[in-house]
Amino acid sequence: MSNIILTTTPTIEGKQITKYYGIISGEVITGINFVKDFFASIHNVLGGRSRSYEGELIEAREKALSELCQRAEKIGANAVIGIDIDYEVLGSNNAMLMIIATGTAVTVV
Repeated sequence: MSNIILTTTPTIEGKQITKYYGIISGEVITGINFVKDFFASIHNVLGGRSRSYEGELIEAREKALSELCQRAEKIGANAVIGIDIDYEVLGSNNAMLMIIATGTAVTVV
């Protein structure tokens, strides 16, 4: 990721917000792999964590945050505050996963 400061808080300790750009977002929609589904179903029967799905979630979240950074840089911001990350299952068989990261783009000094 870039040098953009990302935080879930409305302020950044030791920094002053000098400009607000508004709400921005980074979205990722990814398909769920049938091989991962198969192994996840085995985990459901035997118990335990589904590492394949956890990895998919981590990767998709990082991509959404990376896109958020790119959009912040494009408009001249150097930070995004108040970040919220939402996950949603989409598609006819719930085969798509959407991750959206939203926040307020700002300049801080």
